[in-house]
Amino acid sequence: MAEEAEKKQEKVKVKVMKKTHVQPRKKLGRKECQLVTFDLPYLAFYYNQKLLFYKVSGSEYEEMVAKLKDGLSLVLEEFYPLAGKLGKDGDGVFKVGYDDDMDGVEVIEAILDDGGGMVMGIDDLIGREDMSFLKELVPYNGLLNLEGLQRPLLAVQLTRLRDGLAIGCAFNHAVLDGTSTWHFMSSWAHFCNGSSNNSVQPFHDRTKVRKTRVKLNLSLPSSHAPTVVDHSKPNGNAANGSPGPAEEPQLREKVFKFSETAVDKIKSKINSRLPDDGESRPFSTFQSLSVHIWRAVTAARQLKPEDPTVFTIFTDCRKRVDPPMPESYFGNLIQAIFTGTAAGLLMANPPEFGAGMIQKAIEMHNATAINKRNEEWEANPIIFQYKDAGVNCVAVGSSPRFKVYDVDFGWGKPESVRSGSNNRFDGMVYLYPGKNGGRSIDVEISLEAKAMENLEKDKEFLMEEEV
Repeated sequence: MAEEAEKKQEKVKVKVMKKTHVQPRKKLGRKECQLVTFDLPYLAFYYNQKLLFYKVSGSEYEEMVAKLKDGLSLVLEEFYPLAGKLGKDGDGVFKVGYDDDMDGVEVIEAILDDGGGMVMGIDDLIGREDMSFLKELVPYNGLLNLEGLQRPLLAVQLTRLRDGLAIGCAFNHAVLDGTSTWHFMSSWAHFCNGSSNNSVQPFHDRTKVRKTRVKLNLSLPSSHAPTVVDHSKPNGNAANGSPGPAEEPQLREKVFKFSETAVDKIKSKINSRLPDDGESRPFSTFQSLSVHIWRAVTAARQLKPEDPTVFTIFTDCRKRVDPPMPESYFGNLIQAIFTGTAAGLLMANPPEFGAGMIQKAIEMHNATAINKRNEEWEANPIIFQYKDAGVNCVAVGSSPRFKVYDVDFGWGKPESVRSGSNNRFDGMVYLYPGKNGGRSIDVEISLEAKAMENLEKDKEFLMEEEV
């Protein structure tokens, strides 16, 4: 029976029914904003993808699409860079430009189809062990942000399911980070629910945080054809054609759900061993869960004691820069923070050893450190690949602080929120709040297949005895 169901699922394909574009409802004229040092390193990353599932009656699909497009036309009046294109000014400095003649946001309407109609519902999709099929529900797979010179900076795929709707979004990561992404998503939902104005306006002046003009010699191929991403060359740079290894390891992705009880016990256990010296600071929930993941992944990889391992955090700098920027700053205002040690040291010491390294790295990344990093990059701009996060790394993106389950377009909160297939590599972790709220956290991890198999058997990591 299971084999029959699996064969049926293999036949399921996403069938595109219609493609349109949505522009801001009002004429806005010409608008431009310079990409700054916080934005430019992401040009060689891929479009950032988010996927939200909603349970509603399938008969309401056309009505929902109309509502979403209408709300999108309104929210783009404020988030107009997403309706524009990348470009360069006369000095070769990258910018985002919008004018009323541009296409705007691409909207793709699709259904799940096996030749006889829709066969899969939301529970069928989010409950699958093999997550690779989910990439079909999100547009712009394997598309570099540099393609924004010719492509829309936002594409939305609305896929009709048996019992609901999948909203897949692809955002150009050179234009915005996670904080701005979820500000946009919540604002879009706000307009879909009948609001005529947004309570929190996006802050668009990026030069308030960095004025340095950096010229980059990056461009699309002369044919302007979409970049072909050769996944057999994981370290090859599609922007400059540099070669990479011949074979890419097979990755698996999985979501591990940590209840509020489990999260609290991880945190309380590590903090119970702090020395009473008046100097040691308690570890935060993020730091406690981070070292829990780092140690478990290191063990699952079966690294040698002398092998290095790196922990990377893509950290929001809005409150760290001087002067601080508002939460509504629209763009990229993140930097990668690194810490590392030998695998043997990480595993031989108690968890507070690794947590202390993470805590120190976060605390040291102040305005001075941020400015120094920017100055070094501006003096010698290097366009890293999305995988350049460190050796045997665990890299954390997204945040459980993002209120992803509050994105209600008028038919209830999402059943599930996931990341797309872009920008995944061995050790990439996305953190989301759990659907049940409170302090529950969903941990979405990509690992090589053997390491994932080992992680799935790690009872200490899974907190099976705790839940």
